[in-house]
Amino acid sequence: MCKTKIEMRNISIEFPGVKALSDVDFEMESGTIHALIGANGAGKSTLMKILSGAYNHYTGKILINGNEVHIDSPRTAKELGIDIVYQEVDTALIPYLDVGENIMLDVLATKMKHKQFVNWKEIYRKARNALNLLNLHIDVKMKVADLDLAQKQMVLIARAIVEEKRFLILDEPTAPLSHRETEELFRVVRDLANNNVGIIFISHRLPELFEICETITIMKDGKNVITQPIEGLSKRDVIEYMLGRNFIEQHQKPDSKIGKIALEVVSLYEKGGLIKDVSFHVRKGEVIGIAGLVGAGKTELCKTIFGALPIESGKILIGTNPVKIKTTYAAVKHGLALVPEERRKEGVLVEEPVYSNLSASNLHNFTSKLGFLRPKAEKEAARKMIQDLGIKTPSESQKVALLSGGNQQKVAVGKWLMSNAEIYVFDEPTKGVDVGAKGDIFDLISGLAENGKGIIYASSEMTEILSITDRIYVMYDGRIVKELLTHETNEQEILYYSTGGK
Repeated sequence: MCKTKIEMRNISIEFPGVKALSDVDFEMESGTIHALIGANGAGKSTLMKILSGAYNHYTGKILINGNEVHIDSPRTAKELGIDIVYQEVDTALIPYLDVGENIMLDVLATKMKHKQFVNWKEIYRKARNALNLLNLHIDVKMKVADLDLAQKQMVLIARAIVEEKRFLILDEPTAPLSHRETEELFRVVRDLANNNVGIIFISHRLPELFEICETITIMKDGKNVITQPIEGLSKRDVIEYMLGRNFIEQHQKPDSKIGKIALEVVSLYEKGGLIKDVSFHVRKGEVIGIAGLVGAGKTELCKTIFGALPIESGKILIGTNPVKIKTTYAAVKHGLALVPEERRKEGVLVEEPVYSNLSASNLHNFTSKLGFLRPKAEKEAARKMIQDLGIKTPSESQKVALLSGGNQQKVAVGKWLMSNAEIYVFDEPTKGVDVGAKGDIFDLISGLAENGKGIIYASSEMTEILSITDRIYVMYDGRIVKELLTHETNEQEILYYSTGGK
């Protein structure tokens, strides 16, 4: 089987105020699985966007089998057999098209460009075949807007494998996937590698990299730190190369004074049947975990509490006072804040600058008596929040879309800190975030608890739940099935109840 070698030599790229990459080298052969990792902002996604044609103003050389190529667009990359599955699925899918159309989008675009006849029967047949490879049973004529996050991710992966590729870049592909879906993805990735496709696998979940990858490249501050076989490294080695310093893996939540009940939920049912008879409470100064596997109902519970999904029955109390939360506006009025799982879609305004994102939930503080915005005050408050949270940005006027995933997440949190909410709901807040930024987020949450805020922390990452919480509610099939004290439990017990154990 003839191998294809790809080389990137002395790759550099700049954006206004930022040198994102500086003389980076990267190489790999088809038929191998290569890990690419680095802290948020290290440059790994930027490097892969150059390889996949999203950025064309780079300097340096890209060679395929020793022949120099200039990749100036995603179409050029695809013609060379290079494709990418992006982390932020909603920017890559077209919600009003169906599953089959989204999977076959590149084929359809080519046919329509050349005004060729579209055989829809064949289009849907190929789409179904791609889904079958992933053992995924979704109606190909279902609208993408009606899918959940994990299904959208699998549709993107199906699009990537529907046509033959030489190299496939997977950017945080398992972030929204369940354990079973991840296993299916790994099976497909290994099959692709066995069929001479080169896989570049970007993930912050280190156990996955050690399970599936042969070689690892670690980046830091826009440079290549090391490339070597992954077998010769430990997880701690990888983290220390990423951060450039020693790292203490286990975060310990500091003790905070736990006060009266901040929020109580009693026998809550969501209208669509996603949440069933859920009861729990969180006290001031307390962090409670909502643990469960992907699909357990954690996100739906967070959205129901925040007024984004309709309540069929049950009660929500702020302190001892029953409240009606039918809209997100009502939730904010009652002192709730939600940092959602899909940050680019629901948590931040990606095309707006950092300062207007940070002030978005608290605009009345930045308006004059006549109702006009005061940009100077907005920017001044934003600069302080940027400093307090350690947001890496050239200025408060930088567009949020140009920040790394971890820094976007800090912006999503920062806008609620400026609103001075009393109850914070975090839904998978560290998804796609590196270990350094994860530590910053944990410190931030601990600080909120010390200041008497009630914190709800929903995550499928059991180690995180154990690191940051005081108590844990375990969800399964839309219900809370067990309450546990964090200091008395472990991953095995949480997983037991998460999988339906009685």
